[in-house]
Amino acid sequence: MNQVFFLEKISMDPPREKIYQRLGYRKHLTELSPKDRKETDRLIQEASSIISIKGAFLLLSVHRNDGETILLTDGPTFVSRKLAAFLRDCPEVVLMAATAGHGIMDAIREKTAQDDLAAAVVYDATASEMVDAGLDWITHYINQQLRREGKTLLPHRFSAGYADFHLQNQKAVHEALQMSRLGVGITPEFILIPEKSVTAISGIRS
Repeated sequence: MNQVFFLEKISMDPPREKIYQRLGYRKHLTELSPKDRKETDRLIQEASSIISIKGAFLLLSVHRNDGETILLTDGPTFVSRKLAAFLRDCPEVVLMAATAGHGIMDAIREKTAQDDLAAAVVYDATASEMVDAGLDWITHYINQQLRREGKTLLPHRFSAGYADFHLQNQKAVHEALQMSRLGVGITPEFILIPEKSVTAISGIRS
């Protein structure tokens, strides 16, 4: 059996520029008063102190990729022409996941209930960008290990729900990565809980 690697605490600074972009601010285009920027920065820092990024990843060999079906050795089988094309030159793949944890979702709900929508929006944007940055961190970590073997990850990732890689594949990824150990559940509609949780697949090239 292939081993799932768990990353119980991923430390990072909030990616402020991307958070501001998600909030709708554009450098050199959107003016923010010093007071508003100071308050937004405070809320970003507040949110990041609540967020606890955790992750997991699993390396698997590709047993067969016939252009439509990807059969992974000791792993799930996926049916997707787009994913098959994405992975066509890859003898191995990595499944990965990251979550921002339940605490930030509780905080967003609390701010919303208090009618503090400004804080709720900044918290939400911070969590979204930090969990994406968590996948970036995991990708970088895996690449460091792979380079010792003369291998590298593809520069992009593929996620369930994109193109013809249907959202229902999220369940197989959730199970393969044992995401319940990260405190992440999945609904009958294949939505990850807490909401600020993401999964992705990338290919490994020699």
